[in-house]
Amino acid sequence: MNVRLIGEPAEVTAVALALRAVFTIDAARGPTPRVATPPTSGSTCASTPPRPHERRCPMSITTPTPEPSPEDISRGLADLERHVAAHAPPAPSPRPVAPSGDTRRVQRLRAEVAEARALAALQGDDTPFLLDTVKVRRRRKAAYEAARLHELARDPAMRAWQAARMRRLLVTVAMVSLTLALAWSTAGVQRFAADGAPAWSPGWLFAWLVEPFLSLALLVVVGARAYMGTRGQPITSPALVRIEWLFLALTLGMNAWPYLPGVAEDFSLSRLVLHILGPIVAVAIVTALPIILAAFAGLDHDRDTRGLTGLTYSGNAGDPVRRTSPAENEHLARTRALIAAGELPPSPSAYKIQRALRCGMDDARAVRDALAAEAARHGGPAAGGEVA
Repeated sequence: MNVRLIGEPAEVTAVALALRAVFTIDAARGPTPRVATPPTSGSTCASTPPRPHERRCPMSITTPTPEPSPEDISRGLADLERHVAAHAPPAPSPRPVAPSGDTRRVQRLRAEVAEARALAALQGDDTPFLLDTVKVRRRRKAAYEAARLHELARDPAMRAWQAARMRRLLVTVAMVSLTLALAWSTAGVQRFAADGAPAWSPGWLFAWLVEPFLSLALLVVVGARAYMGTRGQPITSPALVRIEWLFLALTLGMNAWPYLPGVAEDFSLSRLVLHILGPIVAVAIVTALPIILAAFAGLDHDRDTRGLTGLTYSGNAGDPVRRTSPAENEHLARTRALIAAGELPPSPSAYKIQRALRCGMDDARAVRDALAAEAARHGGPAAGGEVA
């Protein structure tokens, strides 16, 4: 019988010795006889007598298991001993004897020196410094976003959109202010038109309608001029200008008349100023709005703002040749036509060019410099001409 045990060597050795003792005792006792088991009292064969035509129940007999011989036991024990010897753990190597004086203090100092050498070798590596911290990444993101916004702000389409939004805002505020100013003067005009009529009489009620229809007529003219100015075609008709001033003069006169010295029973300067404040604001808005819209219409969104100073004062640098945009070429052609028609002097100032063309001051200065450069090249009038 071959027996193979797997486990720790000490445990295998103990089991092998126990098996050897057991096998030795069993071999000394000899084989154990096997007894046949009779049928139980509850079985059919024991309680009922057999009949002639029936078969008898055989008795159950167990076959005896052969006992191992001493040679088998010796052979198994030998295999077991060989297995234990083959799987025995290696003998531990003897620890080196510590040299004399190698105490714990020396060992700690040796470990500290080794750690310092490793740290000194790693301190020369700059790799950790190349990594971006959270704060650096946040700052880089903000800088990149600012650069993109700056680049977008210089885009011609973006600049045109900004100008259109600002122009729409200014026109809206101006029209609201004009409406409020005309509404402010409604009470003064009503008192002038009622001329002492009793309250809630027909004359007193109809007097409240005088200022609204004057204001609506004035707003039609101002709105038309404002809209055409936003489209780059300002209306400069003298008839419309005279109509505006007529309506404004009527409004101002009707507000101020009852409070003028010699008319009012008790003159008060503060009351007079308070009643003419609305018409004065309306006059200011009607006068300033077309000029503002003309300046917006003359904007050149394709020209870089960084070149404004260089383009405007290029003559100071001694460079008579300058590159002009298509809008400046158009202004230059219109200025030449006005000079040929006698509406402008041969060497007009930037202010006169701006007033005649209703363009921006930068464009007017550019046209003035271009005319001066042409005059210098062709030997015409002095480049200075008139001072802007």
